[in-house]
Amino acid sequence: MDVEMSCAAPEAAVSVDWRGRRRGSMRAAVFVLGIQALEIMSIAAVGNNLITYVFGEMHFPLSQAANVVTNFVGTIFLLALLGGFLSDSYLGCFWTMLIFGFVELSGFILLSLQAHLPQLKPPPCNMATDVGGGCEKASGFKSTVFFLALYLVALGSGCLKPNMIAHGADQFDDGATPGGARRLPTYFNAAYFSFCAGELVALTVLVWVQTHSGMDVGFGVSAIAMAVGLVCLVSGAAFYRNKPPRGSIFTPIASVFVAAFTKRKQVCPSNSNSVNAGACEPARLAGNFCHSNKFRFLDKACIPVAPQGPNTKPESPWRLCTAAQVQQAKTLLAVTPIFACTIVFNTVLAQLQTFSVQQGSAMDTALPPGSGSFRIPPASLQAIPYAMLLALVPAYELLLVPLMKRLTGTRSGITPLQRIGVGLGTVAFSMVAAADVERRRRDAAAEGRQMSVLWIVPQFLVFGVSEMFTAVGLIEFFYKQACAGGMQAFLTALTYCSYAFGFYLSSVLVSLVNRVTARHGGGGWLLDNDLNKDRLDLFYWMLAALSVLNFFFYLLCARWYNAGADGSEAAASAGQVASEVDDGKEII
Repeated sequence: MDVEMSCAAPEAAVSVDWRGRRRGSMRAAVFVLGIQALEIMSIAAVGNNLITYVFGEMHFPLSQAANVVTNFVGTIFLLALLGGFLSDSYLGCFWTMLIFGFVELSGFILLSLQAHLPQLKPPPCNMATDVGGGCEKASGFKSTVFFLALYLVALGSGCLKPNMIAHGADQFDDGATPGGARRLPTYFNAAYFSFCAGELVALTVLVWVQTHSGMDVGFGVSAIAMAVGLVCLVSGAAFYRNKPPRGSIFTPIASVFVAAFTKRKQVCPSNSNSVNAGACEPARLAGNFCHSNKFRFLDKACIPVAPQGPNTKPESPWRLCTAAQVQQAKTLLAVTPIFACTIVFNTVLAQLQTFSVQQGSAMDTALPPGSGSFRIPPASLQAIPYAMLLALVPAYELLLVPLMKRLTGTRSGITPLQRIGVGLGTVAFSMVAAADVERRRRDAAAEGRQMSVLWIVPQFLVFGVSEMFTAVGLIEFFYKQACAGGMQAFLTALTYCSYAFGFYLSSVLVSLVNRVTARHGGGGWLLDNDLNKDRLDLFYWMLAALSVLNFFFYLLCARWYNAGADGSEAAASAGQVASEVDDGKEII
């Protein structure tokens, strides 16, 4: 399926600027890239070093502090669905971004005030040396202010994320613009570059500011960056091409399930000459659709039951659906298993933002090791994957893709599903490296030595390679499926939900592991606030094993997904290749 054709807006919904002109293009997208880089910079500086603040200044126990961070990050990504829904149904991308950008800014300001005012924090105390539990944990009004600020940030950031990508793509993706769709890959590459650049600045410069000038100053810098981002967004208002709201995706999909259920006893006509012939074949009516032989029970939503005639009242939309609506419902169901397989991947990401930061805090952070002249903030270690991705993504485009084209004959080198599989297959090695280094670190601490923090670099490097394949491949996969079903905004938001469920799963696993391992009177693997007493290495080994199992499950899901209408993988593979009209990667 041609992406340019499938993504073209219908004439009734042509995107225009505020004066009714079809403008857009890269000149308009630059302003969107600006707010994306600045918003990512602001939120990454908070989220990636948040565990240090929650543990060290709010005095939450380590396992609870890790859960606060993972729940916060998970909520951000889950709220992307709300942002996509409001944008498509009522507000449009620009107004959704503007409104929730100010919500996020208010959260940053309140968080900075909470970190600055002593009356909003518990008395200072060293949690690392607190043996008798003398440190006062933040509670009551102090805790309320903190969580209010935190979740204002989450609400604003979550609703912004899918709309930044969609609004930037809207500046190109219009059937009225010659070659607009062909320039989309350039935009997505630029968007991913701005994402990595924002993360890199946040994890180096802003984390250094937080470490040396205080978290209140760091949160304040995030607020300033967000304010500049909003100015950048508004500055481009005269150039934007704005897609009008087109209604929610939930109603037509829900009507398909309702209609299919009410007509569950209907039988699809077997006679090709029947009046209703083809009513149970929505894929054929809507074009070449590789999932036509899946979820056949939904096809009954297209069977007309009421008598047909000029004076006959048409059936309710909740009883008779169009072929396009059935195709949307089938597409959503078909991508769900692929989506589910990426959750464990993001659970591993959660460890790099929580326990790996604490792991680095327990090591020698001096450069060169043992000198003490310059110390690396442990949270800045998370910048390693993004620094590497700034080099790897162009290398992937310029070197690997042309090579794979020659080997596979596929225009994009490898398909999105294959790209996701490579990432899911390598992420386990990140946890293997983390577990081995943690065991060595505990042994060294027992002997009174400190290992250099550089020993945990490999786990971040391996994850960076894995993320380049998995995260980018997932966006590319969802974007192409969205083009087939007209669900671009929703499936873009669904991509972020994988991050949400991964971070929520991390919280569940931490609590479950502590409960199970502490049953027989001993300490749980993650119950103590001292990593020298905890068994973080065993927790990492468990995640490595879980990642391997998840990879094999993904292989089964990808095989099922690729089964075409005739049940063969060949048919779907042909459709997959045909859908790749260019080498561009739609990247966040």
